[in-house]
Formats: sequence, structure tokens, C-alpha cells
Amino acid sequence: MDSSGPRSACSMFALLVGGSQVLGLTSVVLTGVWMGHYRGGFAWDGSEQEFNLHPLCMVLGLVFLQGDAILVYRVFRNEAKKNVKLLHGIIHLLALIISIVGIVAVFDSHRAAKYPNMYSLHSWCGMATLVLFSLQWVMGLLFFLFPVSSSWLRASYLPVHVFCGLVLLAMAVGTSLLGITEKLLFSIMSTYSTFPPEGVLANVLGVLLVCFGLLLAYMITRDEYRRPPNPEEESLAVHFKTLTEGGSPTMP
Repeated sequence: MDSSGPRSACSMFALLVGGSQVLGLTSVVLTGVWMGHYRGGFAWDGSEQEFNLHPLCMVLGLVFLQGDAILVYRVFRNEAKKNVKLLHGIIHLLALIISIVGIVAVFDSHRAAKYPNMYSLHSWCGMATLVLFSLQWVMGLLFFLFPVSSSWLRASYLPVHVFCGLVLLAMAVGTSLLGITEKLLFSIMSTYSTFPPEGVLANVLGVLLVCFGLLLAYMITRDEYRRPPNPEEESLAVHFKTLTEGGSPTMP
């Protein structure tokens, strides 16, 4: 039997995963350079430097770590499902904690500077993303990691959970782009059109975030990178087919 096909698919998948990690880590590093070098560094004292923690935490948490949490189901698709679920939940929890730190930082710095909160499209989209992300984590915990519901309910919620994960990643990337633009207009609006280094760096950051999101979406939606069938997943699939097509749970 010719195994060049599977080998080629595995090699391509490894390249895609490596590329996604380079894009994600570079995005985090560029955010740190932007806030650290061009915006004065980091602090936790209500100053503008405390605000600088906000973009760093959100890119690290809601974009990079959230993306990696989704990706573990493809990277470790041959490992025990329970272990992968646990890793998925832990990375998501870490992303949530880091994101909350970022939200506290922006509210704290705004309060100290007497700036208004929650008036911009960026803030609305960001808060919606964080709230929905928190709800998604809790629902995943109750339905899959420590299930308290029946297999029927889990089968009903599974496609919703997967879909919402991709939507939340897209929302996080989109909100980041809004935040990058807003920060640039507030900080260097008078010189932005002259291509200053800070503006170019921030624009490159935005492009990398989009590429990261698109690459993850590609890997997650490709059938050849999905987990191979196992009894648990087949059971869920049969139940879901029963719900959507009206078949019998015992049908093949």
C-alpha cells in the first residue's frame, strides 16, 4: 500500500501547525515590543503603563492561547480524548485568567486618568467576546469535561460548542484589529499617514493576527486533520443524527 499520501498530509499539517505558532508567538512579541518600546513599558499603578498590559494580555489570552486551545484537538488527535479535553480546558482557563487581568488593567488605568469606559465599538466587541468566552468555558466544563448532562444533551450542544469556538476566535481577532486602530489614532494620529515605525509595526501586528486566525480556521475545518473516530465520538454522532434526521439511536 502506498503511504505517501498520509505522510504528505502529516508533513503538511506539521508545517501548518509550526506556521501558526510562529504567527501567534510573533504577534505576542510584537505587542510586547509596541507597548514596551513605543508606549513606555508596563506597570500596575493606574498609569498609562498599566493600560499597556491590556493589549498584551488580550492578544496572548483571547487570541493566541484560545487558538492553541482549539488546536489541541488536531495536534493530539490520536491521544486519549479525556486527556485532550483536560488540556483544552486548562489552556482555555489560562486564557480566561490572562484576559481578565487585561480587562482589569484597562478599567483601572481609565479610572485613574478619569477616562470614560465602554463607549467605543472596540470596548463593546471586547466585552461581548470576553463574556461569551467565559460562558463557552463554563458550558464546556459542564457538558464535556465534567459532564452533568445526558449524552442526548451533549450531542445537541457539541456542534454549537465547536461553532462558537471558531466564532469567538474570529471575534477576538476582529476586536484586536479595532483596538489596534483605536490605539494608533489616539496615540499617533497626526503622523500615522507618514508611515512612522510604530504605525508600521502595529499594522504588521494586525496582519499577523488575521493570518493566525485564518490558518487556524483552515486546519480546524479540514476533514483530514480531524480526530479519527472512536466509540465516544461515534456515540455522539449517532445521537446527533437521531436529533437532526429522526433516525433510531441503534441505526448504523
